[in-house]
Amino acid sequence: MKITKLELFKVPPRWLFLKIETDEGISGWGEPVVEGKADTVHAAVTEMSDYLIGKDPMRIEDIFQVLYRGGFYRGGPILSSAISGIEQALWDIKGKFYNAPVYDLLGGACRDRTRVYCWIGGDRPSDVGEAAKRQVEAGFTAVKMNATEEMHYIDSHVKVEAAIARIAAIREAVGQDIGIGIDFHGRVHKSMAKILVKELEPYRPMFIEEPVLPENNEALREIARYTSCPIATGERMYTRWGFKELLAQGIVDIIQPDLSHAGGILETRKIAAMAEAYDVAVAPHCPLGPIALASCLQLDTCSPNAFIQEQSLGIHYNQGSDLLDYLKDPSVFAYKDGFVANLTGPGLGIEVNEEKVREMAAIGHSWKNPVWRQEDGTVAEW
Repeated sequence: MKITKLELFKVPPRWLFLKIETDEGISGWGEPVVEGKADTVHAAVTEMSDYLIGKDPMRIEDIFQVLYRGGFYRGGPILSSAISGIEQALWDIKGKFYNAPVYDLLGGACRDRTRVYCWIGGDRPSDVGEAAKRQVEAGFTAVKMNATEEMHYIDSHVKVEAAIARIAAIREAVGQDIGIGIDFHGRVHKSMAKILVKELEPYRPMFIEEPVLPENNEALREIARYTSCPIATGERMYTRWGFKELLAQGIVDIIQPDLSHAGGILETRKIAAMAEAYDVAVAPHCPLGPIALASCLQLDTCSPNAFIQEQSLGIHYNQGSDLLDYLKDPSVFAYKDGFVANLTGPGLGIEVNEEKVREMAAIGHSWKNPVWRQEDGTVAEW
């Protein structure tokens, strides 16, 4: 079997889909994208396609090694995301060839279903108590919210009190049994993060996510002294080489690699295995589309330390299209009692509605994240 064609589709709300075709009529789908840089990743995949045409799609590890190591410059969000989407599509092809879900080719299932959580509150969180209550009534057992809007290096305690009030409202609305993930989104600098994590601890967060930017991961050791809440990070880290020092330092409890950024399914399985050896949990990052989510669930199903899965249904970014719009059978992602059943279909376990993809690709998108500024005019982290 040989790869004959790669085709890319930039579809709303902010995604990039890839279809790889073969000379045996088996095709696979992947999701290579950096949010806000879809055209840049599109160009990277196109450059890599020169190598892929005519190659055997079953040799996934060899193709990964060439795409990653064959260039003098490697890693980072653009190149790693391009490889990730290609790799997902190759696994989709391989699973369809063997008529098996990807997790069966990676050791088989170690669970029957995967717990999922949903987003509430948006970029500038408000009315989160009622929003959390609605999601619990819809059957979810965990939610995640942004902790705060922009924060300066040293900022007002009014913002700290506002963040505390929001999570207090959620706890009051949903009780003690519901998991609450609090995403700092890298918006908070070390000095304010220490204050926030200490003040939020009484509300028993499920985890504190990205309390500082990944380039400041050395600060996590100090922040951890101020809380017993699990600390999570990793959505902006790439390949196992990007995670090895963080794991060796022993300063995080949960890693959150993104299967459309970190190197794909097998690379993230290797990262998960590294984490397991350090007694660290995995909660893959996925505010993306259905192909990325299917890839995550394939990983979750065969990774014993994967404990919960992010998914983007109803997330505030999904304006114009949502997670289920591009699937022939949206019921594969049916959430029951806060869980989603294993995807048992071949490959990634989903059927992409190609007609819908082509229709929406004609519309496309030009999604960019907002640029925020502090009151003094300096640029703030979004």
